Amino acid sequence: MSIPTAAGDVQTAVPTPVPPRRPGAAKTTKRHRSGVSKPVLAPILFVSVNAVLFVVFFVWPAVIGLGYSFTDYNGVVDPKFVGLANYFELFADDTFYAALGRTFLYAIVAVPLGFVLSLSMALMLTSPAAKGRSVARIVFFVPWLISPIVTGVIWRWMFGENFGLANFVIESLGGKAVPWQSNADLSLLVVVFATAWAGAAFNMLLFVAAIRNVPQSYYEAASLDGAGAWHQFRYITLPSIAPTSFIVILLSSLSAFKEFATVQALNGGGPGTDNNLLVQYIYTNGFQNAHIGYASAASMVLMLILMAIALIQLAVNRRTESRR
Repeated sequence: MSIPTAAGDVQTAVPTPVPPRRPGAAKTTKRHRSGVSKPVLAPILFVSVNAVLFVVFFVWPAVIGLGYSFTDYNGVVDPKFVGLANYFELFADDTFYAALGRTFLYAIVAVPLGFVLSLSMALMLTSPAAKGRSVARIVFFVPWLISPIVTGVIWRWMFGENFGLANFVIESLGGKAVPWQSNADLSLLVVVFATAWAGAAFNMLLFVAAIRNVPQSYYEAASLDGAGAWHQFRYITLPSIAPTSFIVILLSSLSAFKEFATVQALNGGGPGTDNNLLVQYIYTNGFQNAHIGYASAASMVLMLILMAIALIQLAVNRRTESRR
């Protein structure tokens, strides 16, 4: 802009620069006016939805089950309060202790087997020398995609006494048929292998992720020091994946005590009731015998057992980490 002066000269006025507007200023003002921003509302919304689902599908059924455990409810007539009678009857039932002992035995065998199987599969998939890892990863993960009921039917077909594939092969080789279903110990062993096979895929993925997070420099330094594959696995891999190992053992233990679908489809807890696990015991009393109040009391005991297992494993894990 030109401005004339008293001397007749013309000077050009330099416009004063306007400072640029700070990005987000209008948004900030708007956010303060509205009170809460969208980034704050999003996590609150997600947490609220999960909290509602947790209360509806976990807390509320647990409260109902706890209330039924103090009644003689059978699903037909109105429940009548009986106090601790169901619990006294439960702790005096030899069948309950038999199912509880069988469940502990199943967990003691199935959890280590599943741990070793899933870790072995993960080591195979993460080995630099392994070939066809993409195909193997898909093949190993297929059992996890199969329904537990279908898993039980498949293994029942393979280990049936009269029409099973295993006995067909054994007899074709000149051997005698094995009583996979009529022998209680063999029947439980088949259940152990079936559930370990079905559950190893998910644990395998956890181990694969944990092993890949171990820095390769550890293995390179160990190789320079002359450490072999076993020593690298023992002193590098195992300590590095210890948190994942704890999660796998915890989840596997809880799953073993809740096992139902595969066992029910494979042998129904047979022969007879010899292999009735704790959940089968609850199912039989609650749905087949219509003793819902009594079954609810057994369910509360199972919940306490699961809580005790989780707390013990958490305490052991914390003590182990504090010593490192």
